[in-house]
Parts: sequence; C-alpha cells; structure tokens
Amino acid sequence: MTDVLILVALLLVAATATAAVAQRDPARQALVLSVLGMLLAVLFTVFQAPDVGLSQLAVGAALTPLLIMLSVRKIRRRGRGRGRDGAR
Repeated sequence: MTDVLILVALLLVAATATAAVAQRDPARQALVLSVLGMLLAVLFTVFQAPDVGLSQLAVGAALTPLLIMLSVRKIRRRGRGRGRDGAR
C-alpha cells in the first residue's frame, strides 16, 4: 500500500513539474508552482519527513508563488506606465 502511495505521489509531482515548465504565462506558472509545492509537501510526508513537508508547504506552496505573483504584477504595472507617456 505504501509503495502505491509513493508511486502516485511521484507521478503527480512529475506531471505537475512538467506542467509548470510548459506554462508560458508567469502568473499561471506561479499557480502551478503552488500546486507543485503542495504535492511535494505530501510526498515528503509520505516519505515520513513531516518537518520537511511543513517547510515545503510554507515556502514552496505559499511564499514563493506569492513573491512571483507580486513581481509579475509590479512588472506588468510598470510596463503599462511606460506605454502611456513613453518617456519613463
């Protein structure tokens, strides 16, 4: 039973990582990275490392995607500002 759970978790992580790489839009990529972080936390828990899983949940599923989304938002906002008057 445990081997099946590990195999399913590994396959889900591999599929989600592939989906994250395949995304072109940074906002969508950040969302997929958040899902990947949650799946990695589950995988670490299955491997009996709940402390690493909790750290991954906090950093990989919450903090990193949040920082990416804030950066994308700032870059897009700055790009729109340059388009209006052209001189900034």
